Amino acid sequence: MAFATVVGTSIEWYDYFLYAAASGLIFNQLFFGPLGSTLSTMVAFATVGISFLFRPLGAFLAGHYGDKLGRRVVLIITLIAMGAATALIGFLPTYDSIGIAAPILLIVLRIVQGISAGGEWGGAVLLAVEHAEPEHRGLRGSFPQIGVSIGLILSSGVLALMTTIAPGEAFLEWGWRVPFFLSILLVAVGYWIRRGVEESPVFHEIAERKEQVTNPLGKLFKSHWLLVILASLLFVGNNAAGYMTTGGYIQNYATDPTGPVGLDRGPVLWAVSASAVSWLIFTIIAGSVSDKIGRRNTYLLGWMLLLIGIFSLFPLVNTGSIWMLFLGLIILTVGLGFTYGQQPAMYAEIFPSSVRFSGVSVSYAIGSILGGAFAPTIAKALVASTGTTTSVAIYLAIITLISLAATLALRDRSRIPLGPDHEEEQSVSPIIGIGSR
Repeated sequence: MAFATVVGTSIEWYDYFLYAAASGLIFNQLFFGPLGSTLSTMVAFATVGISFLFRPLGAFLAGHYGDKLGRRVVLIITLIAMGAATALIGFLPTYDSIGIAAPILLIVLRIVQGISAGGEWGGAVLLAVEHAEPEHRGLRGSFPQIGVSIGLILSSGVLALMTTIAPGEAFLEWGWRVPFFLSILLVAVGYWIRRGVEESPVFHEIAERKEQVTNPLGKLFKSHWLLVILASLLFVGNNAAGYMTTGGYIQNYATDPTGPVGLDRGPVLWAVSASAVSWLIFTIIAGSVSDKIGRRNTYLLGWMLLLIGIFSLFPLVNTGSIWMLFLGLIILTVGLGFTYGQQPAMYAEIFPSSVRFSGVSVSYAIGSILGGAFAPTIAKALVASTGTTTSVAIYLAIITLISLAATLALRDRSRIPLGPDHEEEQSVSPIIGIGSR
């Protein structure tokens, strides 16, 4: 089960982050080039964010059918849709070939990626968490989370490899397409693995009792709307800071020949890939630590570490040294890991079983919009208007403090029973000041 969730989410996020990395390195030139250097990059980053606006649609659909039909079938559908969209991007003609139709088709395919991503995460983490023993729920839930890091490693690594195989103009002519074509093979492997995954035992119990909610989304927003808001805000700090790399901003900023850093494309991509290994390690550590000290305490520690990473990142990047850039990314990933590994367990424990898929998916999708959707675009605009990356650090710090406040508003419900036998206990609000346990 752990292997299946890791492989599936790694493939999904490889596809998703590949687009984000390509947006500031490739798409700004080949699809939005006529807009000029700065505006084309901002628009390319905006297309990364546009996909987030469609994540709730994917979350609504996946949550509705995941709570009615099961987690497994939704995961297979999202995997195929994501892979097909990614592969088709590799076949797209550029602006020079078909004009305005090129960026329009690119955006349409990115929207399909957004819908798929919105449905993927909730199903993957619930399969992991609902299969886990209560005392290991944080650790097991961190497994699909490391799929994000692996997806970043793969996407940045394959792009970096292609800069070596097809250097210079060859990379822009055809080299960038190869990583998108690779998605066809990856999705075939992921589909084969996910077909063999067993359905969540919690959903099996609900189905056997015929207790599926006919309108899980309606029940979610009627009874748990405030919890959805707080759960969404819990994610915004991590997502905004994480999208400095997964959204392609650091890659663009550090390689911009007109900017203050001016590093080569290849070394920066390798540095991002290597830092994702650190993110993976600290994500697993955070999940394990949360099993010992609780989800809430792990989050509080994580937000402090993330603030340190945010204020260290740009001063180190601005030295112009690839090693200092790598160090800055490593420091950032410590906080990213400690605010991410425990998230699946935390989310699963605060929503009742009957609407859990809907609650987890919708909260994650809304948090993604409020956090990372337009973080690279905002960062680009802030630097353009203020002339300093300090403004970006302040922006990210404010978002992080919002997540810290959301954490303080929630009780820790580590090890609460997740099955339908305990629906009444699960329905008691985990929000401090509303209900009690």
